[in-house]
Amino acid sequence: MALTTDTEKLFGGNPDAPKLSAADVTRRLDSFLEKLDAAPTRTLGPQDVVSAFAGGRGIDFTEQPHTAYGVLTKALDAPAITKGLSPEALASVTGALEQLKSQQPDLVKDINLTSPVGSGLVAFDLEAPAKMLTPRPTPLRNRIPRKKGIGTSHRFKVISGFTGTGTGGVSTIHPGIADTTQNNFAPSGSSQSLYYARGPKISYAGSDQTVPYAQFSVSDEVTWSAQYAGQGYQDVRQLSRTSLTYSSMLLEERMLMMGRGTASGFLGALAAPTSVTATARSAAAGETGVSGVTTNVYVKVTSDAGDFGQSVLSTAATAATTNGQVVDVSCVLPAGATGMRVYVSTGASDPGDASRWYAGKAGYNLFTIQGALPTSGVAASTVTADTSAYANGYDGVLSICTGANSGYVNRLNAALSTTNPGSEFQTAFAALYDAVKADPDRILFNGSDRKQLSDSLKVNSSSNYRMTISQDEVSGVTIGDVVNTIINEVTGKGVNVEVHPWLPQGNAPIVSDTLPIPDSEVSDVWSVVNVQDLMGIDWPVNQFAFESSSYWFGTFLCYAPAWNGAVTGIKKV
Repeated sequence: MALTTDTEKLFGGNPDAPKLSAADVTRRLDSFLEKLDAAPTRTLGPQDVVSAFAGGRGIDFTEQPHTAYGVLTKALDAPAITKGLSPEALASVTGALEQLKSQQPDLVKDINLTSPVGSGLVAFDLEAPAKMLTPRPTPLRNRIPRKKGIGTSHRFKVISGFTGTGTGGVSTIHPGIADTTQNNFAPSGSSQSLYYARGPKISYAGSDQTVPYAQFSVSDEVTWSAQYAGQGYQDVRQLSRTSLTYSSMLLEERMLMMGRGTASGFLGALAAPTSVTATARSAAAGETGVSGVTTNVYVKVTSDAGDFGQSVLSTAATAATTNGQVVDVSCVLPAGATGMRVYVSTGASDPGDASRWYAGKAGYNLFTIQGALPTSGVAASTVTADTSAYANGYDGVLSICTGANSGYVNRLNAALSTTNPGSEFQTAFAALYDAVKADPDRILFNGSDRKQLSDSLKVNSSSNYRMTISQDEVSGVTIGDVVNTIINEVTGKGVNVEVHPWLPQGNAPIVSDTLPIPDSEVSDVWSVVNVQDLMGIDWPVNQFAFESSSYWFGTFLCYAPAWNGAVTGIKKV
């Protein structure tokens, strides 16, 4: 193939040198093209165009903005261009510039935190995995022994008293005899008389105890989309299983504290409060007068059962009230209630439960309605049945300590004493000792109630207590005192004071872990007895989800409820 003259000029070398052959020129051309192909490439963007025009090139920018559109518009005004272009060509160029003007923002914007995408071309500093800010203490579950059960119920027999114990309703007799003393030894229920010269027979009291087992379970589900979309961030299925386990343990802990059962042998549902009154008065210091009142305030209350529910509604109480006053609601609570829940409405006449809204609850028998009356939320009309006790449930520590078989219950309906701190519990210790010679081990408190007991040492300057404020040599003063132990003034034993995280305010169970009777055959006063302890189940996949459940089958029992008691109705201060 013959090379063009231009190619020979470019790659033929020095004219004064010997003429290269066509093959040499071709090799030089190929080498040149290879160098071009290997040269770095660059794609020009809108900002490069703007920068090129902003270089000036002799154009005056005093009248037009420093943009591609401004530079080109200025150039079209130059006399050489307007004279050299026909009117039609000039109009065509001007129209093209108008189209350019509509695109000008895209041409001139820099890349920043809001451009070209409003959320920014940035990465998210997402820390994996999710933080588990979920408190999960289970002190009762950790402490109370767990035993193996069989069948459908747990049974045991109780000898609650015999002559001389002063318990179980067995009377005391005098054992003195003489040579002529005779006592009837005929079999029980016999019409015969068999008198012997012997001391009188002793008597016994006892009972059969049957505590039925119940089944418990909770479940969770993880969709396939949630599991697979979470890859690289968190194992969602593992999170589900962990949460399910802790949820089961926490729910059992709450049942161990405040559960109530309806099966035979359990305490059953709470009754509704009685003697409900509503009294309007002027707001005291620190109180906020009600607002939203029309004419009267109408109130109904329920007996609170803690986390799991409440009783049915009481009858209504009425108070003629004006805005700026407060309303004190009082009632008589049944044994076992942890407090009361209050529902309120207003009107010239009672508008009914559908307009009566939940206003709050108290840990004792008085609740003060103040501030804006609720107009939404939980309506009293939803309280259509008792939820304080469950067929598939059992009695917990608080229920047993305040129940019919408890050794002592005192509903204070007042704050703890500040003139003689701890006196309420000394009274309980004395009563329990008088009844069954009980010597309790622990008192469980709500956090605010324990604080109130600790503060009672400080507010009365005449109390016979001394608190020491220590000061180090560097940082300052350490202040604060907390009651850790109450000395039982009857037996001299130290009774531990402990806060339970889920105990409702206003209630303080007094608990015996063991009995002061060496051969009682009761190694632990409280026990969990399970036919099947807590286990986890992964269900077969039959839809686009991973499903899991927990399961346990058992009950909770107290062998000696009379060795336990409670102080309730503690007013929060």
